[in-house]
Amino acid sequence: MFDPSKLQMLENRLVKVFKHLRKAARRQNITCYRVYDDDINEFPFSVELYEDHVYVAEYQRPHGMDEDAHEDWLDNSLLVISKVLEIAPEKIWVKQRQRKASRQDQYEKLSFESHEMIAHESGLSFKVNLSDYLDTGLFLDHRITRGMVRDEAAGKKVLNLFCYTGSFSVYAAAGGASQVVSVDLSKTYLAWAEENMKLNGFDAGKHPFVHADVLQYLDTLPEDEFDLVVLDPPTFSNSKRMKEFLDIQRDHVSLLNKVLRATKPGGTVYFSNNYRRFSLEADQVNATAIKDITAQTMPFDFQQKLIRKCYKITK
Repeated sequence: MFDPSKLQMLENRLVKVFKHLRKAARRQNITCYRVYDDDINEFPFSVELYEDHVYVAEYQRPHGMDEDAHEDWLDNSLLVISKVLEIAPEKIWVKQRQRKASRQDQYEKLSFESHEMIAHESGLSFKVNLSDYLDTGLFLDHRITRGMVRDEAAGKKVLNLFCYTGSFSVYAAAGGASQVVSVDLSKTYLAWAEENMKLNGFDAGKHPFVHADVLQYLDTLPEDEFDLVVLDPPTFSNSKRMKEFLDIQRDHVSLLNKVLRATKPGGTVYFSNNYRRFSLEADQVNATAIKDITAQTMPFDFQQKLIRKCYKITK
């Protein structure tokens, strides 16, 4: 059963973390950030602020409540979130998050009611969707990594693989890349990426969007083609449209070596993934330098919470 007295625990925790995070966000002029992530066992969800909206994703776990008690628990939790974050309840969007095997499953459309908004980050604009998918379209944990790509992109030919909604592509274009090529298997996300590019005033015709299976696409590339590559693959992917099943632990060496083949000598690959037990087999990767930049790319709102790994690889 749901114990209403536990709500005070949630309120106390939110008050404490929000005070600290709001200060840090204001200092850095950040308007979209994570406030809470499964901090208390009894409240297994993440809470993200997107300017004047809140996105809550509930992790699916056995909770021992019947449907009515669960609804009551969730409604009361949302009232606490609304109160502490000072956001009206009608501007709070809730999703139930299951542990999915593949990115394709994870990105299936969830509802027919739609709430899209334009969110801002580092002077750039991104369409986010708070209602229809399990993820909003902007992964907040890569805020610093995106900035690194922008800082290095001037005059470079950039490749963004598994590009999702193209936030890295927008940052690269904003950094003055000569060309950004964005590749994804989802037409929905490619169209979204193109929309984000246009939203920021960039010519989408100059920056190609390629609908392809990344593993097959890499085989078609000439050697030494790109100066800078972003590679942020799913942990597993078994989409019906993929010829091969991707397992990032098993396949990362061959995937990275294919990417490096298409990278110019001295070029950079930013490689990240979300697999908790990931171990990089560095001695098998054809690179001159590999640097683990996980800690460097850890934003203030993901401290001690971030499970992804991030590497800067030089050919």
